[in-house]
Amino acid sequence: MHTQFSWDAPRGDMEATCRRAVEIGLPAVAFTEHADFTGGGYPDFHPLDAGAYRCEVERCRALFPGLRVLSGVELGQPHRFPAEAAALLAAGPIDRVLGSVHCVPWQGDLADVSIDGMLTASRAVETVRSYFGELLALVESGEPFEVLAHLDYPKRYWPHAELTYREEDHEEEIRAVLRAAAARGSVLEVNTTRGAEPHRGLCPGPTVLRWWVEAGGAAVSLGSDAHDPERVARGFELASEMVEAAGFRPNDDPTGYWLR
Repeated sequence: MHTQFSWDAPRGDMEATCRRAVEIGLPAVAFTEHADFTGGGYPDFHPLDAGAYRCEVERCRALFPGLRVLSGVELGQPHRFPAEAAALLAAGPIDRVLGSVHCVPWQGDLADVSIDGMLTASRAVETVRSYFGELLALVESGEPFEVLAHLDYPKRYWPHAELTYREEDHEEEIRAVLRAAAARGSVLEVNTTRGAEPHRGLCPGPTVLRWWVEAGGAAVSLGSDAHDPERVARGFELASEMVEAAGFRPNDDPTGYWLR
């Protein structure tokens, strides 16, 4: 989840998120704040203040002793910024490290696929092909992340009203990423930020999860990707059913991954 320390979470609040987690009975939370090394043209972008973030984690651990609070970071495009990623990880211990891609090369720079114009009906296929190429480069880079986040991120912003999104149309690229991720022992995140919304839904959905099993993937992680307290664990019930149907079982450790 994300809090006020992530540049794209203006409604984020770590203390309120912990309070909400306790209210709904969660035994543990992980705050995997954005560490993006490019602003991507966003006017509200700011780098992660790792020192202030760690202080707030410790404060919340003290305020909510019955809740396990994990520190974490979501590295954005670390394969393109290895020195910056290494410096952040060397600054202090982090419980959970996610690797993700949001941006693709565009007009000599990097652009987030969610930006207007990147996923129009005429450009969507090209953008997604570029995205999966970047994702494969990340997985094959050896950057030290454990969890591969929101594998089919562009699906959230796909022009669903004009063009049907089919995993099978990108099967070759997706399977290549999954094979490489399984080979390095990565954990695949099932991201529930869109919950049960039509088309966008879980990220990834059952088709890609089946391909993950076929690739030899041994673990998955549930992430609500909440950017405000009210969205904590949104979509977890549906995701749990899907993950269990694919043969994964919950861990005895509440901070552990679902395993086959």
